[in-house]
Amino acid sequence: MSAQVINGKELVGSIREEIKADAAALTAKGNQPGLVVIIVGEDPASQVYVRNKAKSCDEVGIYSEVHALPASTTQEELIELIHGFNRNDQIHGILVQSPLPKHIDEEAVVDEIDPAKDVDCFHPVNVGNLMIGKDGMKPCTPHGVIEILKRTGVQIAGKHAVVVGRSNIVGKPMAMLLLREHATVTVVHSRTPNMEEITKQADILVVAVGKAHLIGANHVKPGAVVIDVGMNRPENGKLTGDVDFEAVKEVASAITPVPGCVGPMTITMLLRNTVDAAARKAGVSVSV
Repeated sequence: MSAQVINGKELVGSIREEIKADAAALTAKGNQPGLVVIIVGEDPASQVYVRNKAKSCDEVGIYSEVHALPASTTQEELIELIHGFNRNDQIHGILVQSPLPKHIDEEAVVDEIDPAKDVDCFHPVNVGNLMIGKDGMKPCTPHGVIEILKRTGVQIAGKHAVVVGRSNIVGKPMAMLLLREHATVTVVHSRTPNMEEITKQADILVVAVGKAHLIGANHVKPGAVVIDVGMNRPENGKLTGDVDFEAVKEVASAITPVPGCVGPMTITMLLRNTVDAAARKAGVSVSV
């Protein structure tokens, strides 16, 4: 029997309706959530992402600004712009689109964002809060994965979750959020021997390495829930995940497709973080 293919469009639609309602409630009290996206240079993929983010903000009632800077922008100029938005009460979220040009130190730039406006959850303060389980910003992609699991009725507590990949953007924070939900978590990566033996123990398998079809049916325990975070564009140009979808769906109990699930959910969690930041600033609570 084939796995349930998790309907990302449906999930994203229902969460965005909640975000829209929260944004409207805040706006009615004079606290419209605001997001600024800064892009430096001409990276085509980044430009597509930025356009999608601006469109999504508009759909849920978030005020947004896009600042497109030339590739020649200096690190000092970028930081000066960020400092201005740190002081701007109309802006609750600041996102600097990566990659940045090589002459700009991405880490140094992130360090200058006010942690209360760091909607990507990359600032060391927010990463530390995540580590110790403190409330606050949650990184968009891992937060989106948790929402996918919860809203499809997957029990996380007490389950063995295996995360494939150890990046600062997905793998590490994913492990932290799964621990917070009381899963037993194992992280495997490129230096892990016998990876297949470990992934086959997973009740929940989250794959985030950026290598097309790394995970096949032989890596998956029958009945496991498989979340594919990978976004790869092989030579045929067709977007595909880190999981061999056709093979694995015959083994898993539920699986996310690529594209159409984790990607849109990531942007949705960016919207969620922006609204939550506006609510915290206003001293009110909204649904999280």
